[in-house]
Amino acid sequence: MSTRHVLGQDDIDYDKASGGGRYSILQDHAPTGDIKVDHLPDLVPKWEPKSRGGNKSSYEVWGKTYRVMDSAEGYVAEGTASWYGNKFHGHKTSNGEIYDMYSFSAAHKSLPLPTYLKVTNLENQRSVIVRVNDRGAFHGDRLIDLSYAAAARLGYHKKGLARVRIEAITPAQGQTYNPNTTVVNNTANVVQTPLAKASAPSSANVTASSDLNFTHLQLGAFSSEESAERLKQKLFEAFDTSIKITANKQDDGLYKVLVEPYDDANELSNWQEKLQQEGFGNPVRVILLP
Repeated sequence: MSTRHVLGQDDIDYDKASGGGRYSILQDHAPTGDIKVDHLPDLVPKWEPKSRGGNKSSYEVWGKTYRVMDSAEGYVAEGTASWYGNKFHGHKTSNGEIYDMYSFSAAHKSLPLPTYLKVTNLENQRSVIVRVNDRGAFHGDRLIDLSYAAAARLGYHKKGLARVRIEAITPAQGQTYNPNTTVVNNTANVVQTPLAKASAPSSANVTASSDLNFTHLQLGAFSSEESAERLKQKLFEAFDTSIKITANKQDDGLYKVLVEPYDDANELSNWQEKLQQEGFGNPVRVILLP
């Protein structure tokens, strides 16, 4: 559970700062050096069941009780966003996942876990889609705690705080975001489109994809080689030798997990559907230029 705490000069509450001894770093801080997030693939919201962890009807932090909403549908709010980083990196979030400060995630006090949100920085109108998988922010009157990467995408990672608007994206079961994808120099840029019912790709879509010569499906982009290798292992466990996987460092410094190349647009579409059905998110179609 995210309990980001700013330490006072005279009165350090060690129990709060360490999360009851959970965190070895007492005061949160940014990663060493500046990071680039322009090449991180945008999240594509999809329907997900509520996680087993982090969804009790109410919970208590530092003597205050918070209530969890039954649904995020229609939720819109404006307030102050902070970010959390290195102190929590690699630790479990409230729903049991591992926090990665280089992914687009967030902590919120009352939204169901997980919930997808569109977050807009009201100062510069930059937006990012995040997936809420944690509880927070409990310091002051903050509305939301974004991952360091999400804060960097919104341009306030060095400033620390920003005024934001957050809007829940709640696809119903059987619906999904249906992104249009274009690719330049190994980088997938996903443009969001309105919610549409999930269906098999139409012949028109297949033709368009064929014309663009998509070669691979990208399953993830990670700051650490270890995270990429974990995903690669999961893919092998699910598909054995029927899938060809590469996980290597790209020019942007990220370890990207890619499957095949595909010579046929129909085969690429079929594998995209297989991967989705096995719980590997929404693979992004990419072109690897020679």
